[in-house]
Amino acid sequence: MPPRPHRILGRLAAVLVLLAPAGCTTVATPAARPSPSPSRAAVGAAPSPPGTASAVRRKPNIVFVLTDDLSTDLVSYMPSVLALQRDGVTFTDYTVTDSLCCPSRASILSGKYPHNTGIVKNNGTDGGFKLFHRRGEENATLATDLKSAGYRTAFYGKYLNEYWPRATFNGGKSFYVPPGWDDWAVGGSAYQGFDYELNENGKVRRYGTAPRDYLTDVLSAKAQRFITASAAAGKPFLVEVSTFTPHLPYTPAPRDEQSFPGLTAPRSPAWDTVPVDAPRWLIDHSPMPAWEKRMIDTSFRKRVQSVQAIDRMLAGLRATLTAAGVAGDTLVVFSSDNGYHMGEHRLNPGKMTAFETDIRVPLIAAGPGVKPGHVVEAPAENVDLRPTFAELAGLPANPQIDGRSLVPLLAGTLPHQWRTTALIEHSDPATDPKDPDYNRYSENIPPSYDALRTTAFTYVEYVDGSREYYDLRSDPHQTVNLASGLDPERRTELHEALHALNTCAGARSCWAADRLLGERPSR
Repeated sequence: MPPRPHRILGRLAAVLVLLAPAGCTTVATPAARPSPSPSRAAVGAAPSPPGTASAVRRKPNIVFVLTDDLSTDLVSYMPSVLALQRDGVTFTDYTVTDSLCCPSRASILSGKYPHNTGIVKNNGTDGGFKLFHRRGEENATLATDLKSAGYRTAFYGKYLNEYWPRATFNGGKSFYVPPGWDDWAVGGSAYQGFDYELNENGKVRRYGTAPRDYLTDVLSAKAQRFITASAAAGKPFLVEVSTFTPHLPYTPAPRDEQSFPGLTAPRSPAWDTVPVDAPRWLIDHSPMPAWEKRMIDTSFRKRVQSVQAIDRMLAGLRATLTAAGVAGDTLVVFSSDNGYHMGEHRLNPGKMTAFETDIRVPLIAAGPGVKPGHVVEAPAENVDLRPTFAELAGLPANPQIDGRSLVPLLAGTLPHQWRTTALIEHSDPATDPKDPDYNRYSENIPPSYDALRTTAFTYVEYVDGSREYYDLRSDPHQTVNLASGLDPERRTELHEALHALNTCAGARSCWAADRLLGERPSR
């Protein structure tokens, strides 16, 4: 079937983005070597019995590196991330609540599903920073938790879509900094990596186009200074470094622009093919022409180039922890807000689907008490990060949070009762040209849907009545949709379990909904 005219225009638009000028070109340098492994003291340990040498163990510091659109297929090009894997634990079934930036980030901050944060888009009346602020969600986040526990806190980089460095509220004399953060340096639309503004603790500073202004490097330097100062102050600290890379336009640091010559995108079994019995929105996608495949190869290479600065940043942060003498007291966490597809299922580069490429992202952690080289195959979600950090800080469990603490899994222990099902929600495509994820040609993004994902299967219900069911054990690339072959009893069971999860609220309700389905074989 020949490609439809609007699909061709969409592909041409993607090529034009790639042809836009980037920063200065220099000879690439190799990634920095990772820092030595930290010591293995207990993290988040319970207080020692009275009369012992140390009545209470030190609260662990937390360094959280959150990337933007970093898919799992980029990890193999990041030696410092691979070193973190060797030193710590890797979650192989970690998923996001929505494969779209702002809803996912809202879930990370709040520990709640999108249907409870109310953030289901990047902007507008049902998404974005303005709504998150207006709903009062900023008053109860991982930052306010750790601040209340005596931590020094810092946030650098990308916050929520629609946040602008010059935002003010209630006639404030300084630009807005959300509650819970002691040190703040955050940008708005800084995806180009150069020529951007940062709100630095209420004052706006502009950065230019020189190589030293490359945003990931600037964030790295700020985080390293904060770590050094916090260690000297002798207080526990949380620092979140949230990069804008490797989000479109995939801008690499100038020193990396010529690296990885000839690199092409992976060709998985899902490459340039639609699933058997594909849902309505996907079924008419035509094969990709040669020029589109070349465009995707170029895009993938730029993404690999752009994550080299992130990898160097991770190495630098760990080296700074060691130099400051706090590596043995610090948990380092690496993740992404969502994944990314590039030609899989004949889709232009993007996200928002319930496919593995988009919802399953890296979660890697290393530090005191973390079992080195351990792999966790149990399901985990980004709503679990806030309660994890809170437990490490010694705070009691919050019944209003939908997620569950991952602390036992970090130490290599799987609780007797653990999550069996992850919930994925998505509401409408991005349709605002001001949205960085805007796509004029809607055939490349799905209609609203809710989905269940277990280690065994993914089940999706679309607003248009379409259904998907993929057996992840026999078909990990999701090439055959089995939904039409499910018997009525199984369909009802899945629908009821999905409804229970996408209407749950709070720890008790969401945990009961998760346990409703359990791990039953498909029929």
